[in-house]
Amino acid sequence: MMHQTPLWTPSEKQIKDSQINDFCQFIQQNNGFDWQQDYQKLWQWSVAEKQQFWSALWDWHGVAGSKGSDILADPDKMPGARFFPQGALNFAANLIGRADHRLALTSVREDGQKTRLTRAELDRQVRGLAGWLRGRGVQPGDRVAAYLPNCAETIIAMLATAAIGAVFSSCSPDFGLQGVLDRFGQIEPKILIATDGYVYNGKQIDRRETVKELAAALPSLNGLVLLDYLHPGIAPDGPEGAALFDQACTAPPIEDFVLMPFLAPLYILYSSGTTGAPKCIVHSAGGTLLQHIKEHRLHSNVKDGDTIFYFTTCGWMMWNWLASGLAMGAHIVLFDGNPFMPGPESLWELAAEEQVSLFGTSAKYIDALRKSGYRPADQVDLSPLRTLCSTGSPLTADGFDFVYQGIKSDLQLASISGGTDIVSCFVLGCPVRPVYAGEIQARGLGMDMAILDEAGNRLEGAPGELCCLSPFPAMPLGFWNDPDGSRYHSAYFDVYDNIWRHGDWASLTGRDGIIIHGRSDATLNPGGVRIGTAEIYRPVEAFEEIAEALVIGQPVGDDVRVILFVRMAGAHQLDEDLQAQLKTAIRSFASPRHVPAKIVQVSDIPRTRSGKITELAVRDVIIGRPVRNTEAMANPEALELFRNLPELAD
Repeated sequence: MMHQTPLWTPSEKQIKDSQINDFCQFIQQNNGFDWQQDYQKLWQWSVAEKQQFWSALWDWHGVAGSKGSDILADPDKMPGARFFPQGALNFAANLIGRADHRLALTSVREDGQKTRLTRAELDRQVRGLAGWLRGRGVQPGDRVAAYLPNCAETIIAMLATAAIGAVFSSCSPDFGLQGVLDRFGQIEPKILIATDGYVYNGKQIDRRETVKELAAALPSLNGLVLLDYLHPGIAPDGPEGAALFDQACTAPPIEDFVLMPFLAPLYILYSSGTTGAPKCIVHSAGGTLLQHIKEHRLHSNVKDGDTIFYFTTCGWMMWNWLASGLAMGAHIVLFDGNPFMPGPESLWELAAEEQVSLFGTSAKYIDALRKSGYRPADQVDLSPLRTLCSTGSPLTADGFDFVYQGIKSDLQLASISGGTDIVSCFVLGCPVRPVYAGEIQARGLGMDMAILDEAGNRLEGAPGELCCLSPFPAMPLGFWNDPDGSRYHSAYFDVYDNIWRHGDWASLTGRDGIIIHGRSDATLNPGGVRIGTAEIYRPVEAFEEIAEALVIGQPVGDDVRVILFVRMAGAHQLDEDLQAQLKTAIRSFASPRHVPAKIVQVSDIPRTRSGKITELAVRDVIIGRPVRNTEAMANPEALELFRNLPELAD
């Protein structure tokens, strides 16, 4: 049911002062398009005239680089289309911009430690670390892997990598050794930049032994940089030539940032690993930059001098999104730790102190804040705050109401959705349109998004597959170690020909808003963090007591909880001791987020005729959705074992 009364409506002045209006004045002068303050008209033009739109965005923002003569090659191919095929730029140069005394970033730890860097200081450290990397033989296209917390040094590491045309890939230090190896082991990094530990919930978690084992397990390494995050000044115990982070930043600096092709690889991000080892998704420098410029400036109304905060780790694509705020001339704020430590006021006192204009978080965090009873509106001055972004999982109508009642009554609440797959969003905020409870404001400019049924017909008002019908710059270059592109094609293009199927179950409202109902595939999403079932299966199936297992995500209230079903081997039974051992193993192997809320013993697990377990079918039974394609199953009668389970009723 659609809510008819908006929670927030932009004023005429806010519309006039918006970055969208400024952009539209530019395209009216240069492209003859008059938007007449009609976002839907602007969106339709941006997808119908995508070459004009993306070229105008480049010029309006003032991207440092060369566009080349062609804007889009092979426009009818998905995958295969190439934006700015002769274009060239350097991602780091565009983020640092003018190396002056404006504040670039503030890094805050849970325990109160704080670091500030101006753009001049950031530029100096980036050039020094880039010189160290080059001295260790890093060339354009080589991979630099970062096992780091969300701190200033991670931004420096990314920019130094991009400065010399290498490829950056990060993983949060709350992942255990095997989880990190499953990712970095595939991409064969030349350099590892790692932390000696991190802080969380009042504790210091030591990672020195993990880093030592990780470095030993990566034969491609030619160097290690250790961030002495918990133990200042203690030299790394690793391969010859290892250095402390600060020492590496004092190496002879590079003079110029390397001009790279628009389509040069910049990032490798990782899928959740639902059906095996995580997929290594390769994103281009130019596509990432242009997409983030659009999302920051047009959809989030970020302006030069603004302050941006997003609660994230370096294992989530929102970290990459936050980092790009530097390209807008913004000051970015980084936080490492528990957002409720010492209490729910933590992030809001930080937002007030830093005068944050855009605050980003997850829907799960907003719900937890609401349940805590803390109301930032009553406690801190948030007058600079214009935009609040929520992502990770759908934000409920209650969550929308709480933002306006308990945080701030006059702001743009931008519920956003996209993913690691595109390091950006398909649907997101719009500062010139009203906000309605439970509804995402708009389809992204330049994103030809539609909802399709199984036959590929467009749907309005009914749920279906969220798809994109034509190319966009932030499409991945492909997957690492996928030379013929078959894995990439099967991930997004195997359901509809020449159409990107994203895997979200969504619907368009009558006013062209979007409601995300959840994932249409087997990816789990507890607490708004996407994780894969494969990373749970591996430690579980190492137990001799377990014959096989199946994992699903069960919707509970505003969240999703992980449920692990096990079929026992022989005469073994699932008791409390074994449950505790399983949870400990999962936490150690993967991360605390992977630990199931419930472990349930079953006598059989349904599978396809080819022997694959059917996660989606089991999840559909549990949530009451009809199961499709039971004829493809070898034992469809096993589905009845999962219907109306009393263990899942609470």
